[in-house]
Amino acid sequence: MRELAGALRIRELAARVLLARGIREPEQALRFLRPSLEHLHDPFLLAGMTEALARLKKAIANREKILIYGDYDVDGTMSVVMLKKAIELAGGQTDFHVPHRLKDGYGMRTEVIEEASRNGVQLIISVDTGIRAQQVVGAARERGIDVIVTDHHLPEAELPPALAVLNPNRPECPYPEKNLCGAGVAFKLVQALVSGLDWPEEKRNRMLRSFLKLAGIATVADVVPLTGENRVIVKHGLDGLDRVTNPGLRALLDVAGLGPGTRPTAEQVAFRIAPRINAAGRMAHAENVIHMFLTAEPAKARSLANELHELNQERQQTEQDMVRTVLEICESQPVTAAECALVFSGANWHRGVVGIVASRLVDRFCRPVFVLSEEDGQAQGSGRSIRAFHLLDALESMSDIFTRFGGHRQAAGLSLPLERLPEFRRRFNDYAAARLTPEDFVPQIGIDAVLQLKELDDVAVNELLSMAPFGFGNPPPLLAAMDAECAGSPSILKEKHLRVNLRQNGRSLTAKAWNFAERAPECGAGNRVDAAFYLEPDSYAASRGWPGWCITLRDVRQASSAAVGSAAI
Repeated sequence: MRELAGALRIRELAARVLLARGIREPEQALRFLRPSLEHLHDPFLLAGMTEALARLKKAIANREKILIYGDYDVDGTMSVVMLKKAIELAGGQTDFHVPHRLKDGYGMRTEVIEEASRNGVQLIISVDTGIRAQQVVGAARERGIDVIVTDHHLPEAELPPALAVLNPNRPECPYPEKNLCGAGVAFKLVQALVSGLDWPEEKRNRMLRSFLKLAGIATVADVVPLTGENRVIVKHGLDGLDRVTNPGLRALLDVAGLGPGTRPTAEQVAFRIAPRINAAGRMAHAENVIHMFLTAEPAKARSLANELHELNQERQQTEQDMVRTVLEICESQPVTAAECALVFSGANWHRGVVGIVASRLVDRFCRPVFVLSEEDGQAQGSGRSIRAFHLLDALESMSDIFTRFGGHRQAAGLSLPLERLPEFRRRFNDYAAARLTPEDFVPQIGIDAVLQLKELDDVAVNELLSMAPFGFGNPPPLLAAMDAECAGSPSILKEKHLRVNLRQNGRSLTAKAWNFAERAPECGAGNRVDAAFYLEPDSYAASRGWPGWCITLRDVRQASSAAVGSAAI
């Protein structure tokens, strides 16, 4: 620890956090702390990139009709916008198609291929979809349409019969970053295209930085690990969001409360920007997102951004109502220890929010969860998982009961005949019971470092906050102060939050505690607690001349013996 701190010229607290995350060598730490555009991998390391770029350049040169086939979430829509804009800047002509979540469902459909054929399309590029669309890609080939698949989802044993398949997770692909999201893969195709254009180097670099803004938003939204190349994409993509000229992106940032000159954090992207983009695909049609980003008219962009804002409010209310309905079911039929995986279903539940609801229920029950809507003889919906359980592997083991399914380790979607729903509940639970242990159902908090409150000053805090962007795979450092005293009674804020004063060995700090009101007695005056907390920038405090950071409680427990090194609460 001291050696790493000395080599990097940082405090030992920051070094302890780096070591807790497996970052041990100074060179490795420097790449982590200072992600550079030079750390982006060569796009031609992706298997199929040479063939894909050659076919795309031919289509652009010959002015062929190109159709970009996307998906309705942030990952899919940002991919469409990036690729469409890049191709048109290079001189090509494109159209796009994104499915309607409720009418079409996820994935590529043969009827879209048939329409494209009638319209004279000669090249289709899929983004964030297509890796399991063997039949649809085959239908395109039968009609003389070449297909380039760009996707990141896990493939089946046989790849679709496309001209090129760009997916770092395809067998024998040497690409070193396997955790790209769909927009990350689309960005690599854009990078290969733009880098080869006969433009001044300054223009090529400027365009790639512009596309990184969209790739960065999608990477955060798709909850892929913010490590490796993803960290580079998000760091530089978000850094560019304080100077935005695109009318659609500017309008979206404005309705999200992020005005000009504001550089959003990854957390703000995840909780303010991404939900508004996703709301279109969940509650209406995602094509409006693409129109918003592509329009050159500020008034139209503002109108579309306001629509997204309103749809997001509708989505929030629908989500709250559905969670309440499920919890009422659980009150009458409590979840038991024998239930290792949960499936909730109801007639005509809104399929636009079932995935979000599943995430909320995973947090509550610490079990894999599917939430399905029963409609027209089918049960359709989405699932989310805990860290110890591979959701797609579970579905693969019982693939005979589904009409369609797909996804990855932590998230998946499916459709099955309604009469087979009881069988799915049973087999899903049996599969989980054979692989999970009681310990997997107990929420645990992994601590990056145990510290003394006196270690926290502006220098130490800034070093820890410099480890941003934070998100999945690189969460904000979670710290623990053992045997701290609650100095005075906690203050209740807006009936559900607390402000807690912690004191340890003469150093006092005030902590925010969101949704802690019911736990106020645990933080009563004089109580001694082990406190787990993380650090956050505090622009409000900074604007008033106070330290520009605060601590936020994650959990507390009655004080136990002081821990040494990393611990779990």
